[in-house]
Amino acid sequence: MSEPVLLQVDNVIKSFPIYGGILGREIAAVQAVQGVSFQIPRGETLGLVGESGCGKSTLGRCLIRLLKPTSGRILYKGQDITQVEGDSLRQLRRQMQIIFQDPYSSLNPRMTIGSIIEEPLIIHGLHNSEKDRKDRVKQLAELVGLRIDSLQRYPHEFSGGQRQRVGIARSLAVEPELIVCDEPVSALDVSIQAQVINLLMDLQQRLGLTYVFIAHDLKVVEHVSTRVAVMYLGKIVELAEAKELYLRPGHPYTKALLSAIPVPDPKAREQRIILTGDVPSPVRPPNGCHFHPRCPSVQPHCSTKIPQLMSKTKIADQSHQVSCLEVL
Repeated sequence: MSEPVLLQVDNVIKSFPIYGGILGREIAAVQAVQGVSFQIPRGETLGLVGESGCGKSTLGRCLIRLLKPTSGRILYKGQDITQVEGDSLRQLRRQMQIIFQDPYSSLNPRMTIGSIIEEPLIIHGLHNSEKDRKDRVKQLAELVGLRIDSLQRYPHEFSGGQRQRVGIARSLAVEPELIVCDEPVSALDVSIQAQVINLLMDLQQRLGLTYVFIAHDLKVVEHVSTRVAVMYLGKIVELAEAKELYLRPGHPYTKALLSAIPVPDPKAREQRIILTGDVPSPVRPPNGCHFHPRCPSVQPHCSTKIPQLMSKTKIADQSHQVSCLEVL
């Protein structure tokens, strides 16, 4: 990590209470994120992968304070943003933005495209004159590949890929440094996905952006990411440079995910790893290693000992971290 650290996450936990009974008391909690820690240097793209329900999107929203963590610290440029509130939080959000998964529901259908892109400028008091704001909107539209003459149209008149470009332009309006991309291409056709991904990578180079890229598609994550973090049931089970993780995965869960990636020649595929059972409930996670009920390499001690995310002695790259008792 030669670049300075932009974001540092220390033991972040996020749980959601479940209420029940006659008095409506808290009877349980969904443990969405459980003790996650990592750093993101400036200009990096951290890929965040895992099955549905593993806590990726919840963690992404915690990083930019759309959700407040239950405990832990998130340091942005050295400032603990978990304690920031009110006007200070709104100012902070100028530097952190999000691109949502669904371009169909994340845009107001009653607003024109130009108004949607202009709205953040009004909220944050940027470019006070109307002419300056309109000029900025045109600049942003051109930056993401939208036609200027389309700014008076409404979201329903655009394709999914064009709508996602609008979402990207809106996120760039306040000139952020960090953008959480919450599965930004999963709702798009494959042919359009490549265009949006190339646009995001080009914008990163031109504007010096830092990304947290959340996705299901491991091939997409491999293409865009500097490092990759694999999540399972609220915890990071493996963290490594993208090339290292794809060449030498350490955790059994990562190996299973990579074995499921489609390949052009099925005969050339290595043996597919089939995981048995379903993902356990985050309300009552298993004891010990959370993955042990589904792990093909499970050992008796896996159900009692909790593995920690740490560098492995069996892998030369010490920045490659795995949470597995059998690998460490």
